[in-house]
Amino acid sequence: MAPVAAQPRECSVARTLEIVGEKWALLALREVFLGDRRFDEMVRRTGAPRDTLAARLRSLVSAGILERRQYSEHPARYEYRLTQAGRELYPVILTLMRWGDEHLAGADGPPMVLEHACGHRLAAKVVCEACGEPAEARTVRVAAAR
Repeated sequence: MAPVAAQPRECSVARTLEIVGEKWALLALREVFLGDRRFDEMVRRTGAPRDTLAARLRSLVSAGILERRQYSEHPARYEYRLTQAGRELYPVILTLMRWGDEHLAGADGPPMVLEHACGHRLAAKVVCEACGEPAEARTVRVAAAR
């Protein structure tokens, strides 16, 4: 009798990674968050191959994360803007950046520092909306879906 194959766990992490879980997709989002919305600038800032970046941008548009807007008619040129769903990915980018700053920055420190509108250096932190305590693996458990 053949062993029964384990079923992959269904979760929103896996679903999200289907859309944004590739290097060039995340770097394209980073660039749009930083204000670089035009294709050539994104290619330059990310180092992505043009055809790869174009494919990632198409998938982000079709997933409703970015929208493509024309800014020039002759020649036709487009820029990418975040949708509401795209803007809601900002904490993900910030959390990845913070992890990299803490674990990969080296002696020179982080390559980029972000400042909040209040004038202080921004440090992303995930907290429970109800109590304000940090959300850490040891303090969170899986609950029944409602």
